Amino acid sequence: MPRVTSRHNPRLKEAAALVASSRDRRKAGRCVLEGEHLIGVYLERIGAPETLIVVEGRHAEPSIQALAARIPPQDVLVVPEAVFCEVSTLPAAIGVMAVVATPRMTPPAPGRFHLLLDDLQDPGNVGTMLRTAAAAGVDQVLLSKHCAFAWSPKVLRAGQGAHFLTTIVEDVDLVSWAHAFRPQGRVVATVAHEGVDLYRTRLSLPLAIAIGNEGAGLSPALLGASDLRLTIPMPGGAESLNAASAAAVVLFESVRQQRC
Repeated sequence: MPRVTSRHNPRLKEAAALVASSRDRRKAGRCVLEGEHLIGVYLERIGAPETLIVVEGRHAEPSIQALAARIPPQDVLVVPEAVFCEVSTLPAAIGVMAVVATPRMTPPAPGRFHLLLDDLQDPGNVGTMLRTAAAAGVDQVLLSKHCAFAWSPKVLRAGQGAHFLTTIVEDVDLVSWAHAFRPQGRVVATVAHEGVDLYRTRLSLPLAIAIGNEGAGLSPALLGASDLRLTIPMPGGAESLNAASAAAVVLFESVRQQRC
């Protein structure tokens, strides 16, 4: 394993740029995974990272050795703690990070269970929804053009490996997709008020559930392309739920119904 002491090493410079800039991540088609869990899931589902960066003194730990053993030795860099901290968004205690190719896809043929994210801006919300979707068995998560970048560090951390457990497609024209999907399944639009009661609605598959922007909700065009507007009952009197919470409620109500 090469030992690197300077942040000016080309591979470390690349990692630092990818961590710092969404534009660089999109342009390069690469992102940075931080922590053993994310890297381990990537190895299982996708393959070897391009570069593994390990904090000096941690490379002898069995869990990190197990990761490094699956990667060509020349692609594993051991760096001092101070250098790691200059690159990573997390403390050196995380121990390891990796530069990986970002899986990029055009929309595949529709599956049976979909989540549509319409201009969601908060990375934590997007990552949480990806994690929830993966847990619920969603086949595809489709993100509109102005959603937070699915492969940013904050989304990846909130997703906790969900990126590699479901199909994620970005920059999708959700309105066109919804029109094409409707002959074979239903598109359900979540709205805060005046929709059909969630618990009086049959959410059978094939199904697409649309969640809108944190402030503005779903676009009028996507609402118009939907079969049904759905509202979660809130007897406590709150005006609305957080977008990620709303997605979890609706997704798992569909899961519950599928098990009945």
